[in-house]
Amino acid sequence: MLTALDHVQLAAPPGSEDRLRAYYQEVLGMTEVPKPPVLAARGGCWFAAGPVRLHLGVEEDFTPARKAHPGLRVTGIEGYARRLRDRGAEVVWDDALPGHRRFYSQDPVGNRLEFLEAAGPPAREA
Repeated sequence: MLTALDHVQLAAPPGSEDRLRAYYQEVLGMTEVPKPPVLAARGGCWFAAGPVRLHLGVEEDFTPARKAHPGLRVTGIEGYARRLRDRGAEVVWDDALPGHRRFYSQDPVGNRLEFLEAAGPPAREA
């Protein structure tokens, strides 16, 4: 029986760790998690924010994930989108998912990321 999602791994090109750290820590507000030494030798980096875990692994023939993506739940989506824009990240809103507010962005190596928050109940007419 599945009980939880442990982490999502995205690929990244060799030598991109500093750019990834700047984005995932400074822009998204995540914390870098030390990799076990045997895995650290492979390059890449791991990040966490509460129960959310993202691993970035080095791939020699890297191609960014443009369709596949993690969907990251946020609170205060307007403020979070502003945080990303203020730090130079592109924010592309998408209203196609009923009951949610969401936007897409890309990490510095081109991986697609979705940020979403459940929309409140519809306003009632008086």
